[in-house]
Amino acid sequence: MFIEFKNQVQKVLGTAAVSLGYDIKEEEVPFELSEHADLATRLAFQLTAQKKSEGKNPAQTAQEIVGAISESSLKEADLIDKMTVQGPYINIFASGKYLTKTVENVVTDKENYGSGKNTGKILLEHTSANPNGPLHVGHIRNAILGDTLSRILKKAGYEVEVQYYVNDIGRQIAVVSWAASKYPLNMDIKPDYAIVEVYVKANEDIAKDETVNGHIEALMKKVESGDKETIDSFTDAVNMAVAGISETLQLMNVKHDKFVRESQFIQSGAVWDVIERLEKTGKTKDADGALVVDLSDYGFEKTLVIRRSNGTSLYTTRDLAYHEWKAPQCDRMIDVFGADHKLISGQLRAALQLLGDKTPEVVIFEFVSLPEGSMSTRRGVFITADELLKQMVDKAYEEIEKRRPEESEDFKKKVARMVGIGATRYDIIKVSSDKSTVFDWKTALDFEKQGAPFIQYAHARASNILAKAEDDGTITGAGINMEFADFTLLTEPQEAALIKKIALFEQKIEESAAGLKPHTFAIYARELADDFNQFYRYVPVLNVEDIELKKARLALVFSGKTAIANALSCLGIDAPESM
Repeated sequence: MFIEFKNQVQKVLGTAAVSLGYDIKEEEVPFELSEHADLATRLAFQLTAQKKSEGKNPAQTAQEIVGAISESSLKEADLIDKMTVQGPYINIFASGKYLTKTVENVVTDKENYGSGKNTGKILLEHTSANPNGPLHVGHIRNAILGDTLSRILKKAGYEVEVQYYVNDIGRQIAVVSWAASKYPLNMDIKPDYAIVEVYVKANEDIAKDETVNGHIEALMKKVESGDKETIDSFTDAVNMAVAGISETLQLMNVKHDKFVRESQFIQSGAVWDVIERLEKTGKTKDADGALVVDLSDYGFEKTLVIRRSNGTSLYTTRDLAYHEWKAPQCDRMIDVFGADHKLISGQLRAALQLLGDKTPEVVIFEFVSLPEGSMSTRRGVFITADELLKQMVDKAYEEIEKRRPEESEDFKKKVARMVGIGATRYDIIKVSSDKSTVFDWKTALDFEKQGAPFIQYAHARASNILAKAEDDGTITGAGINMEFADFTLLTEPQEAALIKKIALFEQKIEESAAGLKPHTFAIYARELADDFNQFYRYVPVLNVEDIELKKARLALVFSGKTAIANALSCLGIDAPESM
């Protein structure tokens, strides 16, 4: 509803400005949220600059614009109550219809409320951790950021396919394959843990005896030459690791639509085709037997290696073939990479430009860490994602046990999982991806700190109110619908504040999707829960004697619950009915 309100504001102001001889289109009218009104605009600054010769200041221009608004124009804009001038700013106030229409929309649309109207197909790749062991804390931010972004883009209206690019033939997999042939795999533990056990042993062997590297290189050559036995050994190891990784992703509520193996681009010949076409650009050269690409024209001093001196391809070469394969299948490609991939992702885009190909949009994130320190899969020194998630669920269980000791064991375990996983996801996603962060479980699980438990508890509180209304007969099996209540009765300040926050849902989804910044929507979800709690604290619902007012407030509770549930869904967080 906010977007419709904003559009009306832009049309009214744009029409007034044009009538005064200013050159501006409706969609160019700037707007911002304001603590002084429902919407404000700096339009006067923009227009004053167009007519400097007239010697007006922005405050005079603002008065002139508001004075030029026709009564008929304002009458058609039924979501606008009034416009006032404050210095150079024009403040806009929403009408009562803006409030009632918002509640009507939520009651009607339910789980579809807040959905955008964008079109086009997006292929989004995220996580794509090497299948040489379990996901660790360093991978969590990639997975949660990518998954949340995909959910927000879908809510914004886009068709989104999420892919995991599996490195199934690189050097690290060759090490795993060699290790699996030397050391027996422990089939009694989670498969990705069995893989990392032998991977760590292999790296210890390599550190002691450099001749092992010769065996590793031989395996890589065999794979790229199509040796079936070697390919099968690589595939078996990768399948084990991917099975374990998928289990962890599922625990985090992270879903991929497709796992794409990079080996397919070797087998199809696409990698060699990419190398051949790059050579034809005249930008490649020999560097001690390796083939590199000069990307200085694109601002990169460091050359890009696309073929090793032993004749094998690199991850980046195969990544180029992967992106060429993806490009015709979609309108946009989005890659989520850690900060350590900043250079290589830029070189990837440059190489694709050199080939005349579509380039991906890249979301770079800084790293998340724990107070325990750094992690390395090669040395076997890391905190696994499984360990962290288990700790979070266990800690959440302790909190639920403390708050709801009378509940069944099934209830406590179910809610603990919802809260523990939700707290992990929210604590990661609430921070802008370009900022590093230290994960603190105490803060994440604090019910009073306005993290995921705070938002989930607001949803549970709304559910409880509605359940009690069913018990006392106010709500029947038909539930809440358009004919249920008179929404014009919702006039308390806390009611209006909550409705206006709900009305912002689609706008916040749009902003988050446009900027590829899911943290902005996470902040909105917390603010939405806060406004619901303020409404709950100050406005009685179940104890109201006026049945029509009670129904109207129950409709608002329903709207608040629905908006919070939809917001949590966009963040990949479960919405408990009870906590």
